[in-house]
Amino acid sequence: MPANTKLKIVSRANILIGGDPIPALDSSTAEAIVGETMYEDIVRDALVNTRWRFATTQDQLFATGLTPLARWTAEYDMPSDYLMVNSISVNNWPINYDIYGDHVYCDAVSTDKVVMDYVYRPDEAKWPPYFTLAVEFLLAGVMAVSIARDSQLASMMEQKSQQQLYKARRFDSQQQTTRKLNTSEFLTQRLS
Repeated sequence: MPANTKLKIVSRANILIGGDPIPALDSSTAEAIVGETMYEDIVRDALVNTRWRFATTQDQLFATGLTPLARWTAEYDMPSDYLMVNSISVNNWPINYDIYGDHVYCDAVSTDKVVMDYVYRPDEAKWPPYFTLAVEFLLAGVMAVSIARDSQLASMMEQKSQQQLYKARRFDSQQQTTRKLNTSEFLTQRLS
């Protein structure tokens, strides 16, 4: 099966609202203009909607050498491809932090290895089918309003996209080891 591309996803979204496949996104058709204009915003919004396992990565942060004016002791540059921060850790322990623009402020020292877990924007070829379909429904909802001018169709596509996002979250959550609940504290309290 050929890999997903932006054109294929926009084209399938147009088919969902009853349109024809789009031959190119650089044409002057309404479908191509809406697809080209709205696509990246819809994709990025869908990616930050959940901590998708397929779009999560880690990177070591490096200090800028500047000291924040207040509250924090260190400033770190963030990776250029981040969309949303999931956590910042030092020696595998989560730490408190704040985001200021494209910097992380925290209380790490220069010898600490500061690691950020974050959501990034993967290439369409790496999207799982459940996410691709959700994006197609989201885009079809926008196209139904702006191209087909059909609010009932748009409402149906919105409903379909929410159902698909729900399924996608469920499937994606299975992409990691199930976390075990530590019940020893509960037992200790109950037996005391």
